Amino acid sequence: MARAVTNRHKTIVTIAAWIVALLIFFPILYTIVTSFKSEQEAIAGFNLIPSGTLESYTAVEEQSGYFRFFLNSVILSVGSTILALLVAVPAAWSMAFSPTKRTKDILMWMLSTKMMPAVAVLFPIYLIFRDWGLLDSRIGLTVMLMLINLPIVVWMLYTYFREIPGEILEAARMDGATLWGEIVYVLTPMAVPGIASTMLLNIILAWNEAFWTIRLTTINAAPLTAFISSFSSPQGLFWAKLSAASTLAIAPILIMGWFSQKQLVRGLTFGAVK
Repeated sequence: MARAVTNRHKTIVTIAAWIVALLIFFPILYTIVTSFKSEQEAIAGFNLIPSGTLESYTAVEEQSGYFRFFLNSVILSVGSTILALLVAVPAAWSMAFSPTKRTKDILMWMLSTKMMPAVAVLFPIYLIFRDWGLLDSRIGLTVMLMLINLPIVVWMLYTYFREIPGEILEAARMDGATLWGEIVYVLTPMAVPGIASTMLLNIILAWNEAFWTIRLTTINAAPLTAFISSFSSPQGLFWAKLSAASTLAIAPILIMGWFSQKQLVRGLTFGAVK
């Protein structure tokens, strides 16, 4: 009887998981299907059968130059991730292994900044970028993406580092390890799964960031999020071309997520089971 109840429970959970997965994936599927339609077919109504035409992809490439936006997205997401790790690893190490009575307050304050509406600080940020000559620059946008994702990166690394026994670092100090050597040669190798998953998550967040990339760039540093928005015009929305642009924008990150899902799950569950 107990085995039958367990099997029934597993079946229900499996079915529920498939339903949730399909609901989440359906907008992506519909976007991909619509990208293979003509504009007339795209606005005709709901239909999951594509005509198989590539005219939208051809028009998108001829009109916008996809690879320039793609290169900017790669540079911005990878650059902001590396910069965030350079700041977050020492910060998380300090709070995990040398905590003070204000450590938790600092962590909560950092997390609270993610709850603030971005539009509330748009005007001062825009003025700073304008006065410093950072508008539509890769350097400025890389720093901006690093700053907006830094609280999450610090929190994740702090959580992973807390699972590492402090006695190991104490032993390294007794053996003469410097502070830099302790972080690079002892702590970092032990937290590779957590650091890898943090990197992947930060790349995804930076790749998908639209608010700041659209408002702080025009042409030179514009990533794929700006590439998508360019297909919304005063003349209206071109659904097939917009779907093609969206598919081209999300395809690289979907492929990366698919091939790195095991590493991502392993990192997100790092330290959960001892």
